[in-house]
Amino acid sequence: MMHRMIPALLALGLIGLPLIGGADSAAMAQEATQLHVRGTVVSLDGTTLKVATREGDTAEIALANGWMVSGVARASVSDIKPGDFVGIASLAKADGGDGALEVVIFPPAMKGAGEGSFGWDLKPDSSMTNATVADAVKDVDGRTVTVTYHGQEKKIAIPDATPVVTFAPATPADLVPGAVVFVAAERTTSGIVGHQIVVGKDGVVPPM
Repeated sequence: MMHRMIPALLALGLIGLPLIGGADSAAMAQEATQLHVRGTVVSLDGTTLKVATREGDTAEIALANGWMVSGVARASVSDIKPGDFVGIASLAKADGGDGALEVVIFPPAMKGAGEGSFGWDLKPDSSMTNATVADAVKDVDGRTVTVTYHGQEKKIAIPDATPVVTFAPATPADLVPGAVVFVAAERTTSGIVGHQIVVGKDGVVPPM
């Protein structure tokens, strides 16, 4: 099994799950649906991870061959520079435009991967935008980041309390009871299969 942070993490579920080869796997993929599990670790027993979810139940997750784990490190809006590739979960604002719920600054090696804007399940009606920063400004209306993807432009306001993080190394030893996790998984006919885990460390929790 691999337990290191590498570009193939595909943003740990912010971009998508890894492709699985083979006819049997293709059939399984047709039966599976993408799933994000958010909560705290109950236990890790071999390749079985139990998570107390934010919905109040306990999810038993079978970790797939080659499952990966990463941590998160605290960053700030001032770290966002033009040319950076970011993932921003946001909600439409009543007065127009989008307001950020969280920001992930991706490592340079992941630039362009999974580019686009799509529905996200952090909150009802939220979206995730993976895009390149065209401009980052602060004006009288607060902080606003302009991002571009597929020839389109989107302006997203970042309120002061918005969590901003980047990825950091982690190992299975960090998956201790009580640790906050975000798991990119699939719900299959045989249960939940986990591929990628983001775990909180040093007081920083995965905000996605």
